[in-house]
Amino acid sequence: MVETPPSNSTFLRPTFFILTGIPGWGAQTWLTLTFGLMYLLSLLGNEAFPTVLRADSTLRQPMFLLLATLAATDLGLATSLAPGLLAVLWLGPRPTPYAACLVQMFLYALTAVVGVLLALACGPAVAVGRPLHYPVLVTKAHVGCAALALTLKAIAIVVPFPLLVAPFEHFCAKTIHHAYCAHMAVVELVVGNTRANHLYGLALSLAVSGVDTVGITGSYGLIAHAVLRLPTQEACAKAFGTCTSHICVILAFYVHGLFSYLMHRFGHHTVPKPVHILLSSIYLLLPPALNPLIYGVRTKQIRDQLLEMFTFRKSQF
Repeated sequence: MVETPPSNSTFLRPTFFILTGIPGWGAQTWLTLTFGLMYLLSLLGNEAFPTVLRADSTLRQPMFLLLATLAATDLGLATSLAPGLLAVLWLGPRPTPYAACLVQMFLYALTAVVGVLLALACGPAVAVGRPLHYPVLVTKAHVGCAALALTLKAIAIVVPFPLLVAPFEHFCAKTIHHAYCAHMAVVELVVGNTRANHLYGLALSLAVSGVDTVGITGSYGLIAHAVLRLPTQEACAKAFGTCTSHICVILAFYVHGLFSYLMHRFGHHTVPKPVHILLSSIYLLLPPALNPLIYGVRTKQIRDQLLEMFTFRKSQF
């Protein structure tokens, strides 16, 4: 409903909300272990990448700095969600202060819409389309400016989420039937006209998913066109394998995010709520666990440096 009418149970803004996790699933130990493993992989993978950059100065190139930015973003996304989510799943419903709920709403949305994947897709496209201009166009300074611009853009478009919720004084419940403080889950408890919240959430999901997906698809389309002209089938297959894995991760992130929002907005009568909460949690925690493998371990220079670091440490014992 866009507008929730007042009722006898309406009360002033609560000092805390109660997160229930995934309601109706009974024992959630296996979910705790699964999401805990995702978070552990996120921590190890995304913290290993900056370590590799510090150890090998030859890797401090523009595209590797973008990968470091992606690692920092993924680490922020996972850390803004996983600790609280794991506590709810393991210990049961937990109170969360009102202000902390709005902060979490802002942080996970911020790190989810930064758009580093789009920047990563544009780099190879420039290398393919303008190879002679690549050293001039893709520099450390330009990468730093791009990272700053993406961060400021994300802040500007995410700040309205908590700001649109903060003015509401009356709520119909204190219990959020969700594993974290999702924007739409909080809005469902508001008593009043929430049309602006729904419209902004829908517009942002469509804009971020649409613009980034079109840009990424176009970039990899240019790359694929160049790959088809490679002289050997082996080089062509290798390049296609790399591009395909990247595209799958990118599409899974953006398409799943849009689907998750639309399902929450329009499909709550047909899709069971526990299924939606589970999918939305996977959508936010799985990419930070997979991205270090897709963008890091599969990159030869990073893989070689990691092997060298492990070999060196093993020889010390």
